[in-house]
Formats: sequence, structure tokens, C-alpha cells
Amino acid sequence: MGRDEFLGALQALEGRYWGTHPFHERMHAGALTPAELRTWAANRWYYQAALPRKDAAIISNCPLPDVRRVWLERIVYHDGAKEGEGGREDWLRLCEALGLDRAEVLDERHVLPPVRFAVDAYVTFARTQPWVIAVASGLTEMFAGHLMRRRVVDVLAHYPWIAPQDLAYFTTRVEAVSGEGVQTVELVLEHCRTRAEQDAAVAALAFKCDVLWSMLSAIAGGTAGNR
Repeated sequence: MGRDEFLGALQALEGRYWGTHPFHERMHAGALTPAELRTWAANRWYYQAALPRKDAAIISNCPLPDVRRVWLERIVYHDGAKEGEGGREDWLRLCEALGLDRAEVLDERHVLPPVRFAVDAYVTFARTQPWVIAVASGLTEMFAGHLMRRRVVDVLAHYPWIAPQDLAYFTTRVEAVSGEGVQTVELVLEHCRTRAEQDAAVAALAFKCDVLWSMLSAIAGGTAGNR
């Protein structure tokens, strides 16, 4: 495929992103109970905690120093340059604001088996696929920025016990994900040169969309009794 056709094939998967999942629609409409929000946050934590390991797997498979240097920044972003910083810490603070004890989030007692399975499958994918195909799976970044902006506005409007500072993960991530999305797209467009590589990249992004959707479906099922 030419560059524009290839990019279009990737962008065409936006409809499979979890932004349109019924659980997210209920969240943005203010229809979730505090218990449902806690279940969501505790399970989403397992995904957040896995992202640095996913990125480390990509680095370990990548033979290009310039790509490894750039990708290392993502691990630092999530883990923080030191204890008490980074995206992981921001997510833990959100969990605490929703009424979860930090210890119960860290010991993963609330993580549902389908969520664990989906996230572990994503990390395994990154470990076992060529580095650029694993990078392509993360192109959900293309679809994430507008959803995060909407989430901040809607959550603050509908859940008054949540303060703006509790949403630091999203407010900080909006700008970061925009830059990362451009960076990721360029890497995939540059390094997926054959039709087979391009098809594999599109399939990888579809797989990631399915991972996210299945996570949210499991969370929705796990919270059904809390409505």
C-alpha cells in the first residue's frame, strides 16, 4: 500500500476502539455507581501496570538504537523517574480518590480473570512479535486523545466527589498521547514497507482494539451486580 492508503487502513479501525463501548458511554453519561467506578479503576490498574513491561519488550526486540532511546521515554513516563512519580502513581491516586486502598490495588485482588488474560496476552504479543508490529499495536494512541478530553469534562460534571487533581492521569496524558501517537504512526509508516508487514500492522492494531474491548466487557460484567 502507498503511505496514505496504509495510514487510512489503520485509521479505519477507530470504530473498534473502546471509546464507543457501552460501559464507557455509561461512564460519560454519569450512570456508573461508585462501586462500578472502583471496579473499573482496580482492573484498569492491571493494564496500566503492564505498559512499562510491554514497552520494555519492544525495546528488547528492537535492533535500532535511535528507536530504543525514544521508546525508553515511555517506560520512564509510566514508571516515573523516581518513586512517587509517573503515570502509575497518578493512576493509584485516582484509585484512592475513588475509595480504594492502595494496598488492595497493588495486590490485584480485584482483577477479573478475563482482564488479566487480555492484558497478559497483550504483553506476550509485544514479546513475541517483531518490534515494529508490536509498536503498531499501540496505535490506539491515534484514537485516545479526544476520549481523554471528554472523560475529564464528563467525569467532573457527573461525579462531584471526584476532584480535578484526581484526574491527573488523564489531564497529563492528553498532551503526551498526542505526541506519542504522531511518533508511533511515523515509525510504523517508515518501517512497514512490504504488504505483508503492513497487513501485520493493521492486524496488530485490530488485536489491541480487541484487547481493550474485551477488558471493558469483562469489567462491565463484573460490575453488573453493583448497579
